[in-house]
Amino acid sequence: MELKDKLISSFLAFEESLDPDSGLESLRNEAIKDFETLGFPTRKDENWKYTSLNSVLKHDYSFFPEKEDAIEYRDIKKYLIHDIDTYDLVFIDGIFSSHLSQTTHDKIDVCLMSSALNKEKYRPIIENYYNKIAPKTGLNSLNTAFAREGAFIHIDKNKLADKPIQIINFATGNESALLLQPRNLVVVDENSHVQIIERHQSLTDHPVLTNSVTEIFADRRAIVDYYKIQNDKSAASLIDNTYIQQKSESNVSVHTFSFGGKLTRNNLNFYQKGERIDSTMKGVTIIEDKQHVDHNTLVHHIEPNCESHQDYKGIYGDSSTGVFNGKVVVEKEAQKTNAYQSNNNILADDKATINSKPQLEIFADDVKCSHGCTIGQLDAEALFYLQSRGIPRKEARGLMMYAFANNVLESVKIPEVKKRINKLIASKLEVELGFNL
Repeated sequence: MELKDKLISSFLAFEESLDPDSGLESLRNEAIKDFETLGFPTRKDENWKYTSLNSVLKHDYSFFPEKEDAIEYRDIKKYLIHDIDTYDLVFIDGIFSSHLSQTTHDKIDVCLMSSALNKEKYRPIIENYYNKIAPKTGLNSLNTAFAREGAFIHIDKNKLADKPIQIINFATGNESALLLQPRNLVVVDENSHVQIIERHQSLTDHPVLTNSVTEIFADRRAIVDYYKIQNDKSAASLIDNTYIQQKSESNVSVHTFSFGGKLTRNNLNFYQKGERIDSTMKGVTIIEDKQHVDHNTLVHHIEPNCESHQDYKGIYGDSSTGVFNGKVVVEKEAQKTNAYQSNNNILADDKATINSKPQLEIFADDVKCSHGCTIGQLDAEALFYLQSRGIPRKEARGLMMYAFANNVLESVKIPEVKKRINKLIASKLEVELGFNL
């Protein structure tokens, strides 16, 4: 039985296992019908032209782990940003781990999606924001139908989250193959600020496929800093669907660091609904072997006097494949828009591939918009210069690639995250740093 048919036939049993008071029954039923119609994306879809899911859909996945595996803090410590105090939402095989997590309802809400769905005080937030900006696609509909757990974060008006929030999803390997579908909702009210770190990590060599959906709402003058760390094992695949709606004078930045996994697809969409909005998307991709990373971005400028900044760097070794498909849409009413988009790539080996497609659709006439793409190899003269100063060729190549990728980190606002990413980049490039950044 194909995975699509297995999912559809399993939906009734899944629905019967849920709390009937969640209020999402009709939404789930509509979503499974949409998934039945839309199915999984294929290369016939323009946005998936360079990414095929066939290799990850062939496994016989389990959908509903029944219990949390016994994992201790020492088993996962290295995957956490443990240098600082954080609120932690830890999920193991899709099940919330209370003894590894730290939630709060003191001034801000950092808790479980299932908890929010079943409490009357959160009903207005769920009704106003849940599934409101995620477009109707096969993958989003699949998540809406089957998601039962994830992070619920609400920062009330005029509040500053006193410490960063980590959302970590672990897969243990108890199942021979596992499909996870976390659902996150982040609502940041007027004049509020939050920093969030998200990671999906497999602890097994068994196949794991994660289809994640995150909706983020930034109200007037809200500030959201979001960091995605993707450094998974070679049998793990991730489809990350993140949708962001911004109101006037808000500032949202998303940094995506993709260093590992079999297949990684990042769908990142920004919708600007107000004036003087700032949207930032930055990413570093460093992969090897036969790994595949696809960044698909959209910034929709709807009103005037707004900005967006995209800067993605990629280093591809061995037979790895990279994809960048970035679109900026500027509506006729969005005058005085300033939009910048850049995608720069290094092919470290002859068999590596990058497909880059930066796009601008501009319907306004008073804007500053630019986009560009570079694909190449290391500068031979610069490499020779470093070697002439006594640096071995391998180290010289690593230092040049490190310098190429590192400037994306300048806008990372959590020092401990910057330090961790610096170490990951240095490790991936096999570079020894004699200094701290």
